[in-house]
Amino acid sequence: MATQEIEKRGETGNNVEVERDSVHKEIAIVKMNRATGNKLSTDFMTELNTTLEKLENDDSCRGIILTSAIAGIFSLGLDGTEMYQKSLESTSAFWRSLQDFWMRLYGSKLATVAAINGHSPATGCQMAMSCDYRVMSEGPFGIGLPEVTVGLVAPFWFQEVMVKTCGERQTEMAVGLGTMFTPEEALKIGLVDEVVRPGDLISKAREQLLKWLKNPDRPRAMTKDMRRGPLLEKLRAQQEEDIATFNEYIHEKSVQESFGMSLESRKK
Repeated sequence: MATQEIEKRGETGNNVEVERDSVHKEIAIVKMNRATGNKLSTDFMTELNTTLEKLENDDSCRGIILTSAIAGIFSLGLDGTEMYQKSLESTSAFWRSLQDFWMRLYGSKLATVAAINGHSPATGCQMAMSCDYRVMSEGPFGIGLPEVTVGLVAPFWFQEVMVKTCGERQTEMAVGLGTMFTPEEALKIGLVDEVVRPGDLISKAREQLLKWLKNPDRPRAMTKDMRRGPLLEKLRAQQEEDIATFNEYIHEKSVQESFGMSLESRKK
């Protein structure tokens, strides 16, 4: 579909752009556009969560394509500055915003397709896995959960989503080693569903989304909830405990020192 067939509707925030397909108006294309490589800060995740909530409450919207406006980058994961030398209150709000955004995306009643246009480590990978379908662009890109390589631990809900996506053994090896997969490797293990040429990414994502939208919304959403509801309920029940576990770990002196060195290295 030609670029001019995408209709801008002014649904644009500071870091999130929303476009409507002029032919298939029930489709919204949500583009992350934060200058830091779409690193997820508290404010950015809150904006993403609010954007999804508005689209869910818009009867004219039935499905979304989640992608990035930044060439070669889907999302570089969490914003490390939100976890370094911050107060307990600040890191609690940060982690809660991540939980809330993920629960919104993973449990959305909308049909969701990730159009992964580039690098997608850590939470970038988690966002993609949380969509109903994943299309990734060919190229020198990586996707995976490499938290252990930077001294972090992927929370249980990250790991359980990967188990549901790739299987127990693939997940055990991937998160234990912090493996980043090429698009072709990700396709082979089921981490993504399709790998396409960069110029075909959005059209292929749209093509897949329309397949999901052939089914009536309510039974499709109910079926999705039957598959995903138990994990969502597990996190809701353990949300405060999960925040406490994160805070206990992230504020350890050795972890903060490691974080400081990592952030300094990235600056250089």
